[in-house]
Amino acid sequence: MCCNANIREALLLELLEDDIDLNVVGAAVEILAQSVDIDAMDMDTPDDFHNHVRLSKGRFQTQKIDVDGQTINYVKVGNGPKTVLCFPGALGTIWSDFKPQVENLDREKFTIVAWDPPGYGYSRPSNRKFGIHFYRNDAICAEKFMNTLGIDKYSLLGWSDGGISSMILAAAYPEKVEKLVCWGSNAYLVADEVKQCESLRDISKWSDKMKAPLVELYTEKGLSDMWNAWCDTCVKLYENGGDICKDDLKQIKCPVFILHGDKDPMIAAEHPDYLLSNIKMAKLHRFPNGKHNIHLRYAEEFNSLVTKFLLE
Repeated sequence: MCCNANIREALLLELLEDDIDLNVVGAAVEILAQSVDIDAMDMDTPDDFHNHVRLSKGRFQTQKIDVDGQTINYVKVGNGPKTVLCFPGALGTIWSDFKPQVENLDREKFTIVAWDPPGYGYSRPSNRKFGIHFYRNDAICAEKFMNTLGIDKYSLLGWSDGGISSMILAAAYPEKVEKLVCWGSNAYLVADEVKQCESLRDISKWSDKMKAPLVELYTEKGLSDMWNAWCDTCVKLYENGGDICKDDLKQIKCPVFILHGDKDPMIAAEHPDYLLSNIKMAKLHRFPNGKHNIHLRYAEEFNSLVTKFLLE
């Protein structure tokens, strides 16, 4: 998101670290945070984080490109032989979701591409569109985006929603996807996940400090409309049996690295094992104390593990 919107993590950090019951709506807004660990970044206030993100954006200039009439905002850094596309989660963008990877992955070994998915952040117009096929639509758009950039082969780093779309992309375009890394992702929905979604639906119940950065980016109505559409989609998917991309897993031919935080409150504990059992060339690494944001909370270890996997 824009630099102001990146404060969302700073404002939500206390929820991430305090283990507050997700049945409490305010605490459950962590689903939006997909957070950064401010405590590990030598910062004391949201303003410090804001300034830090602004400096990062200054060092890495974003660009815009048209993909079938959709504006796509992205950043491309490094000149390494291995290209990696970073795929954000729900409402997520380059700087909210992949700052430690854009900044710290080896730019001599990798060419790192990170984007704001369609309708998120600065990838507007057009505004975000949901519906039960949005994961698949994002995957198709990502492939077209990389094709527009002239990149024929690449690996994927997909977080949460971005991990789901990355699995779909890998299944649909096996000739293009060399390797896949995903975390915080699932191939289907369970009842508790839909209940969490419903508990978060009404943004008027969110605290002002939690909501403000997103409102700055999307406006109050825009945020409400977007979030309700996301919630509606989750409900519809669950009512249709909960399947998101189960069949796609069997079509994935590339090596897959699943990472999981064992204390992730956002997805059911069964999901990483299901992915491991249903993707042929998959392996799993667990962070025993990790939550939903392992690539941010444990950025150095995460980057090291991912680098080793992508280069082996």
